[in-house]
Amino acid sequence: MKYDVVVIGSGPGGYVGAIRAAQLGMKVAIIEKYNTLGGTCLNVGCIPSKALLDSSEHYHNAVERFAEHGIETSEVKINMKQMIKRKNEVVDQTCKGIDFLMKKNKIDVYQGTGSFVTKNLIAIENVDGRKEIEADKVIIATGSKPITPEMFNYDKVRVITSTEALNIDKVPAKMVIVGGGVIGLELGSVFARLGTSVDVVEYMDRILPTMDTDCGKELMRSLKKLGINFYLSHSVTGVKSGKTSCSVSVQKRDSEEKFDIKADYCLVAIGRKPYTDGLNLESIGIQKDEKGRIAVNDHLETNVPGIYAIGDVVQGAMLAHKAEEEGILVAEIISGAKPHIDYNLIPGVVYTWPEVAVVGKTEEELKSAGIPYKSGKFPFKALGRARASMDTEGMVKVLAHKDTDEILGVHMVGPRVADVIMEAVALMEFRASAEDMSRISHPHPTYTEAVKEAALAATGNRALHI
Repeated sequence: MKYDVVVIGSGPGGYVGAIRAAQLGMKVAIIEKYNTLGGTCLNVGCIPSKALLDSSEHYHNAVERFAEHGIETSEVKINMKQMIKRKNEVVDQTCKGIDFLMKKNKIDVYQGTGSFVTKNLIAIENVDGRKEIEADKVIIATGSKPITPEMFNYDKVRVITSTEALNIDKVPAKMVIVGGGVIGLELGSVFARLGTSVDVVEYMDRILPTMDTDCGKELMRSLKKLGINFYLSHSVTGVKSGKTSCSVSVQKRDSEEKFDIKADYCLVAIGRKPYTDGLNLESIGIQKDEKGRIAVNDHLETNVPGIYAIGDVVQGAMLAHKAEEEGILVAEIISGAKPHIDYNLIPGVVYTWPEVAVVGKTEEELKSAGIPYKSGKFPFKALGRARASMDTEGMVKVLAHKDTDEILGVHMVGPRVADVIMEAVALMEFRASAEDMSRISHPHPTYTEAVKEAALAATGNRALHI
């Protein structure tokens, strides 16, 4: 069988790229190693983690906040098995949705491991044997997998990654999380809400080290109230695993101070690495960079003409929506169009509560680049809607060019900011100024008013409600 485009990997980048190519009239096939489509995001990442985050937040509110709202309840109990069951149902429904989209767009789906025989010949191996298909163009979208150093003794039982954490069906008494990034904090907040004692060990001197410093400070303040304990500027020197528990050896950076933390689980969340195993890239000369990522040009084409790579397997933030945009871009390039992606305007989100959402440059990046800027901040506690909903933690920070007033970055910690951030993304796409943002009429009472107020603060310190 010959195809115009063959996509290897069915995560958000792969399946969206396949759909767009099909929409443009191409004959498309997609190859997926596992039995379900959707990749990490749908099966063991974005979707199931959000299901558990939502369930745990409902429980936490019932226990901690209902009484203040005037809602009296009898004893509230956790049925962890039902929580996991609901999560699995959400995953199943979502994956079946992808199956439907493949059929709707007449995309052929092959289950098995895809590998290059030549640049235009792809082998597919599964339990039933081996077959080969031809491709005019190939899109590699094989994603990433968690980093698990040998010294951590990753056994998938007591020393786990996010994949295993999503299926824990009994609330642990104690959990150690190695890594204060997005994945570790999201899952840490899930279990902390359910009653688990959570310790986070982070090598850097702050959490969310890639985001604006103020975001990390605000979120850590909230997570401490949840009971999460932080060991910043600490490294893990070893992990021992037993049948029912594990022990994590920790050392303070630039110090001789050492100690062990015993816990039911050690969750390793120190990042992810590109997954290219089994693709046989070497046989056709596809180059990688020093971090194992597939090297691509501005059109996401590898050094081998006609072969493209997208998503976690190439440079840039490991985000589902970034991969989707790249899948669309490649499909349109293949069709002869000239699309573009502004990577500076791809938002990042942490789905804790309060949420964190960011887009554009951080204050640290602007300082480092010598760009003159001004800043405006507004706290959610000054908003009527936030007080009415008892969600007063967090802030919005607007960074604008000191001379031109163009919005350069917006950073939020607060309720529903994962959705609110799109106001900033849209305005920045059209190179709006902080003044433009401040003059837009925002409905009252809403969380979005914090954006207007922060923009007012950035333009002559004009915030109205503080």
